[in-house]
Amino acid sequence: MSKLSSFLSPCLLALFLFLRRCVADVGTAAFYAPPYIPTVCYGEDTGEFPPENLFAAAGEAIWDGGAACGRFYTVRCLSSSPRACVAGGSVRVKIVDQGSTLRSPPSRNRTTMVLSLDAYRRIASRRAASVNVEFMESD
Repeated sequence: MSKLSSFLSPCLLALFLFLRRCVADVGTAAFYAPPYIPTVCYGEDTGEFPPENLFAAAGEAIWDGGAACGRFYTVRCLSSSPRACVAGGSVRVKIVDQGSTLRSPPSRNRTTMVLSLDAYRRIASRRAASVNVEFMESD
């Protein structure tokens, strides 16, 4: 094996793994307010909620037959209208519910994610009923 190919193989693998982790999807996010329980994923168990109420309900696009329960996503506001996004705002949320079954209706139906009010405020103004977001599954 030549020196060039022995150098390129690990570099290409590293590049592939890096790019794979950098791919994000685009969708929409809305917010909902308490009551947050019961949830489809955890029933009445609020012990599964992450600190600071940074959680979300999955829309049908990411619900995945319930497999989304417990997944974490990093969500960043892209824009929707002037001053809708918090500058540099992003939030890491845990999926605890299914968006279509929320007891407290989301501000807009058919969104990719419905964020808890605390999570939504980290990325967007509450005056915006929904915003365009970039999201990526995270560890």
